[in-house]
Amino acid sequence: MGGRFLCVCSVVASLASASASAADLPVDLELVLAVDVSGSMDLDEQRLQRAGYLQAITHGNVLDAILSGPRQRIALTYMEWAGPGAQSVVVPWHLVDDAEAAERFADQLADAPLGRTRYTSISAALQFAASLFDGNGFAGDRQVIDISGDGPNNSGAAVTPVRDDLADRGIVVNGLPIMIKSSQLPTVTGFDLDVYYEDCVITGPGAFVVPVRALGDFTDAIRQKMMLEIAQVPGPVLVAAQARIDCGIGEKMRGNWYRSP
Repeated sequence: MGGRFLCVCSVVASLASASASAADLPVDLELVLAVDVSGSMDLDEQRLQRAGYLQAITHGNVLDAILSGPRQRIALTYMEWAGPGAQSVVVPWHLVDDAEAAERFADQLADAPLGRTRYTSISAALQFAASLFDGNGFAGDRQVIDISGDGPNNSGAAVTPVRDDLADRGIVVNGLPIMIKSSQLPTVTGFDLDVYYEDCVITGPGAFVVPVRALGDFTDAIRQKMMLEIAQVPGPVLVAAQARIDCGIGEKMRGNWYRSP
C-alpha cells in the first residue's frame, strides 16, 4: 500500500511540475544581474555602479535591443553578492517588454538601499544566481548571468568547477571586471582581472567580458554589456581562449594580498 501511495504521489508531482513548466511565460532571455557589493567596493564606487545599472535598464538602446528579439520581451532580476553566505535578491524577476516596465524595474532598484559586506565569493554568487532560474515563471530561449566583480574568488568553493557546472546546464556567464583600484592591477596580483574573468569565470557560447577601468566608465560599460547580451551579439574577446593563469590563485592567496575589510 505504501509503495502504491508513493508511486501515485510521484506521478501527481510530475504532472504538477509539467503543468507549472507549461505555464511559464516564453521570453527571449532570462537575465540575472549579479552585482558585487564586497567591502573592497567603497560607497562612491557602489553609487556609480548602481547608477550605471539604473541608466542602462531604462536606456533607449537597451530597450531597442529587447524589442529586437522574436518575442520582444525579457525577464530580469537584480541580486547583490559578496562572501559565501552573502547573496540577496534586490529586485525580483520582472517582465520587461516596454519602457514602462523598464521604469518600474528601475524604480524598485532605486528605492533599495546599497548593500555592503565582506569577502569575494564568485563561486557562491554564480551558484545563487543559477538557482534563481528555477521556478521563476519564465521560459527563456537563453539564460544569462551578468556578473560584476573587483577581485578574484577568495572565499567559498573553487570557482572553476562551479563555472563548468553552469556551462553543462547551458547557462551563459558574462563578466564585468572592475579594475579601478591598485588591488586589481597586475603589480599586485600578477595578472589583469579581465584576464582572470576571461580564463576562470565566463562561460558559454559568445561569453565575453567588458572591463571597467575608471569610475567614469561604469555607465557606458554596463549599457554596452546589457545591449550585447540582450541582442545576443558576441562581445569583445580580450584574450586568447587558452588558460594562462592559475584560476585558484585567489583561494591560495586569500588573506595575503586581497581581503575585503
